[in-house]
Amino acid sequence: MSRNEFTKVKRVVIKIGSSLLTKGGLGLDKAAITAWVRQMAELRNQSIDVILVSSGSVAEGMSRLGLKTRPKTLHELQAAASVGQMGLVRVFDDNFQQHGLHAAQVLLTHDDLSNRQRYLNARSTLLTLLKFGAVPVINENDAVATEEIRFGDNDTLAALVANLVEAELLIILTDQKGLFTGDPSLYPDAQLISEISVNDIRLETMAGDSRSGLGRGGMSTKVSAARLASRSGASTVVAAGAVENIITEVISGSNLGTHFLPDIEPLVARKRWLAGQLQVKGQLILDAGAVKVIKSEGKSLLAVGVKSISGNFERGELVSCKDESGLEVARGLINFGKTDAELIAGKNSSEFENTLGYADDSELIHRDNLVLI
Repeated sequence: MSRNEFTKVKRVVIKIGSSLLTKGGLGLDKAAITAWVRQMAELRNQSIDVILVSSGSVAEGMSRLGLKTRPKTLHELQAAASVGQMGLVRVFDDNFQQHGLHAAQVLLTHDDLSNRQRYLNARSTLLTLLKFGAVPVINENDAVATEEIRFGDNDTLAALVANLVEAELLIILTDQKGLFTGDPSLYPDAQLISEISVNDIRLETMAGDSRSGLGRGGMSTKVSAARLASRSGASTVVAAGAVENIITEVISGSNLGTHFLPDIEPLVARKRWLAGQLQVKGQLILDAGAVKVIKSEGKSLLAVGVKSISGNFERGELVSCKDESGLEVARGLINFGKTDAELIAGKNSSEFENTLGYADDSELIHRDNLVLI
């Protein structure tokens, strides 16, 4: 996706770094947050889905607790994050309310996105929030995450969220103008790179670590995040958050920051992932009507069109969909485990509650999680 195509974006993930949010650790920069929220509200008015990934909980907690240096131990970091998260949520919610929008706090750990069932639950929740017109405000669940399940930085979290919700664009706002050919503080002649491929070998030598001491990620983590985001075909822009109207300027195609180009289109990326990189755990035999609906009309697979089920799978795992002759027609992430799927096979969604004792997803496989073979 080129910059002049950003105006066509329908879903964007925006990540704001700790140093920006907290004025270098002095406390939440409420004026800046007000400006960023106003711009995000403008995107919502253009029918663009917005997901915010917010750093700053530890930095804000440090400010509230009077801590001068970032804590070293895990339990001190978790305590600071718990205190700071209250301030972050309150400020964002108050500002979004001014524009008639609801903010929704979502705390994630790495486990939530690596476990197939929890991945699908997180995706469903975020997409439902967007459907309701809310703005998810996502942060790592610092208060409970152990070192083994931490994302490591919110740049990584933002990229994984972009993959999760299939955003076309990831905007990472930082205290730097973007990626330079060298460290500008050491090399005065270093040049800002306007556009570069995520696979350019020069990236290995141009990205440095964070020196602010507030966050956990420098330019190297932003390059890694851009590469992660590119797995689902998303473009990434790293830009200075202090620039006036930076979010709306990026969306309008302005030549600000560094644009990291993915090496694959979004649809191709998702098809490759679903069709080739996940292990098939089960098989569904579909009637002719269901095959026609998913192949010709691009709709979700409903339970009523399933004739038989085999294999052993849990909610969120990959299953193969075949016609009655045994020809594979599609693969997708199923919304029900095998036991429940067998109970509702051939039934209308209106019967789910009586059959299962609950009514959650109306589709067996949502069209966003279904690819034709």
